[in-house]
Amino acid sequence: MMLLRRELGDVLRETRQGQGRTLREVSAEAACSLGYLSEIERGEKEASSELLASICRALDLPLSQMLSDVADRLNLAEAAETQMTAVLNEGLARPLRHGQVRVRRDQVVSAA
Repeated sequence: MMLLRRELGDVLRETRQGQGRTLREVSAEAACSLGYLSEIERGEKEASSELLASICRALDLPLSQMLSDVADRLNLAEAAETQMTAVLNEGLARPLRHGQVRVRRDQVVSAA
């Protein structure tokens, strides 16, 4: 299951690291403690909308762009989950029992 706070933290961390900036630099500019910013980036804490706006300003990242990036990540994760559910429901990925492995192995060899 995807957690919004983890995806949000990943986007913020990747942006910061892509700029070659430290947690200390961004936290000072965003008026946020270094430890709290670190927890946000790791998806351990949920930041208020005011704090997110402050962090985005410190990163020179429009809040709308950050939210769009997070939405894109969630869309990908949901699509993958839907696809996996369909595969499992259609029986294409059912686990094999020990006896079935031998039968299937023989079928593969005989087909060759």
